[in-house]
Amino acid sequence: MSLTAEKLDGNMANLTITVPAEDFSKAMIDAYKKNKSKFSAPGFRKGKVPMNYIEKVYGEGVFYEDAANDLINKVYPEEIENCDLDIVSNPEIDIVQIGKGKDFIFSAKVATKPPVKLSEYKGVEIEKVNAEVTDEDVEKEIEKTRKENARKVDITDRAAKLNDEVNINFEGFVDGEAFPGGKGEDYKLVLGSHSFIDTFEDQIVGKNIGDEFDVNVTFPEEYQEASLAGKPAVFKCKLNSITEEVLPELDDDFASDVSEFETVAEYKEDVKKTLEVKKKDAAEKEKESKVLEKLIESCEIDVPEAMLRYNQEKMLGDFEQRLAYQGLKLEQYLQITKQTKEDMLEQVKPEALRRIKSSLIIEEIAKTENIEVSDEEVDKEIEKTASMYQLDVEKFKELAGEKEIEAIRMDVKMNKAIKLIAAECKEV
Repeated sequence: MSLTAEKLDGNMANLTITVPAEDFSKAMIDAYKKNKSKFSAPGFRKGKVPMNYIEKVYGEGVFYEDAANDLINKVYPEEIENCDLDIVSNPEIDIVQIGKGKDFIFSAKVATKPPVKLSEYKGVEIEKVNAEVTDEDVEKEIEKTRKENARKVDITDRAAKLNDEVNINFEGFVDGEAFPGGKGEDYKLVLGSHSFIDTFEDQIVGKNIGDEFDVNVTFPEEYQEASLAGKPAVFKCKLNSITEEVLPELDDDFASDVSEFETVAEYKEDVKKTLEVKKKDAAEKEKESKVLEKLIESCEIDVPEAMLRYNQEKMLGDFEQRLAYQGLKLEQYLQITKQTKEDMLEQVKPEALRRIKSSLIIEEIAKTENIEVSDEEVDKEIEKTASMYQLDVEKFKELAGEKEIEAIRMDVKMNKAIKLIAAECKEV
């Protein structure tokens, strides 16, 4: 095997890989063995037709495509592993030479990692990030906990009011005709949640259990169902029940129920300390993000189109995997949302470009600053990751392999570089 590389404009390269003739002959024989069961001919049992007979009948190149694909899939990863180019895209393959008794030659056009011209990355000015925890923040967090511990009480002695949960039957009509999907029974709705169109919920306020009434609304002009968009509708409704959410009193009993503290004062102080830690972490992340955005604007990077496309497709692949966890295929999602794959690739393009530039900038800063990562730091990150997957550390290392461990080392290095530039930024 041999590989030659020619650098092209725009951070692209053309690799030419030569496979010896004898290896191509072996690949041809393997292709014949894999496909021989598909062939039949007079005088031969199916699957027993000789290779030279098949080539005579169907042409010498009948097995070229399979042999070439198998060789490319095997040889290309091996050859680029030893190549000194930093390849950042899928290859665009072309066959240069193919034939019996000849060396098999193919080319691969690839994107290479572009150079980064760093701007001044220390002392970058960003808008001040607020990490202060206010009394209002504490009250909101406590209110959230009170809501989580609320109990629901059936109401029978008053009319419905905002924030009540009501149970209703309804049926919608446009121009006197019922429309598909406009009917519901025993439907639960929180008044004031704005989960129904227009003023629907407002018109239930003041109604009593057992009341039957009309609700008049107008569908939005941008409504998803085009046949209803912008049209007035009447919903005939019946109020079945009313439920009120009753929050627990904020007293010492509540404090001891939801925390390890005996008094409200102690509980509030603990909530404040917890929020301070969370807000400090969030502020650090926000500072890092703001500094990076500034550097993306100021640093010069010529990102090859092939590299960008590769990352767009990777993002779409990640999205497809998330859909699969929900039992949905990408093709189904595209049908539901009336999009094409190209539409989605175009949507993720700006984020893909931002991620590429962020990664390249951080990597260049780590290199410029000679940031090193100790084995202890890597082990600590491995412990965290293994714990996340509920795996023993040694078992995780065994499953991960060398490449994954090296990727963790790089993540630690990149994180140190981000923290360096965030620590030295100027908040104004």
